[in-house]
Amino acid sequence: MYKVSLIIAFYKKIKALKLIAAALELQTEKDFEVIIADDGSPRNITEQIESIRSGYSFPVRHIWHEDAGFRKNIILNKAICQSKSDYLIFIDGDCIPHHRFVEDHINQREINTALAGRRVKLSPRLSISITEDKIRNRYLQKTLFRITLLKDGIFGKSTQVEKGIYISNRSIRKLFNRKKPWIVGCNFSVWKKDLLAINGFDERYLAPYWGEDCDIEARLRWNKGHIKSIKNVALQYHLDHPSQAWPPESELLYREVLKNKIIFTPFGIQKGTENII
Repeated sequence: MYKVSLIIAFYKKIKALKLIAAALELQTEKDFEVIIADDGSPRNITEQIESIRSGYSFPVRHIWHEDAGFRKNIILNKAICQSKSDYLIFIDGDCIPHHRFVEDHINQREINTALAGRRVKLSPRLSISITEDKIRNRYLQKTLFRITLLKDGIFGKSTQVEKGIYISNRSIRKLFNRKKPWIVGCNFSVWKKDLLAINGFDERYLAPYWGEDCDIEARLRWNKGHIKSIKNVALQYHLDHPSQAWPPESELLYREVLKNKIIFTPFGIQKGTENII
């Protein structure tokens, strides 16, 4: 049993995955496992994962299913079932964690509460400039990187750079966290029992955003759960990539869930059971 299982939603981006792994080697908290939840990457990618996963100081498991389109929620549910911790952190396979990322999630956790983190969106130029060697040499922890990121946020194309400011003082953080918190799927954590209580992710969502973010948050809240912001700790750096469309069918499905207040989705880890309040 580990303190935490860190689940990485992954598809094809092997270079980004190696950057994440390099960052995970530097974590101040060492008692964690990594589960790569692979939504159908081709053989040449999975072979690379198998060849490198034994080379890290932390245990890595690779869970894969066949590529049949966007089925992120399905592979995440499989990862939940195979996790060996009572506490789960979810990130995307293009988001590099701060060196205190795991520690911050553990230190901030509370009973019946999901932690909602944020990420900096790096510009294409800055994304390309980050290498495994730079991460190993703690470049992301250096003042030079923070200055470069700030300049790129003002004069370049990096966005939400204010979310990359690390604030250790809780009272000061509260001044910057007055808005109602919400979950983004690339940086949140939750007790495993709380996810199982709502039957995990709804597997009907076959596109990004609604199912991995809004739906899971709503059902956690309805099940007497709380959402706590951890903005300005548990930092994350999101590598640039083309945006994906949010098809209207996913939003319609989410509106249906809201209307009926479906807590325990019958389309999650267990199939065919429903609990509607």
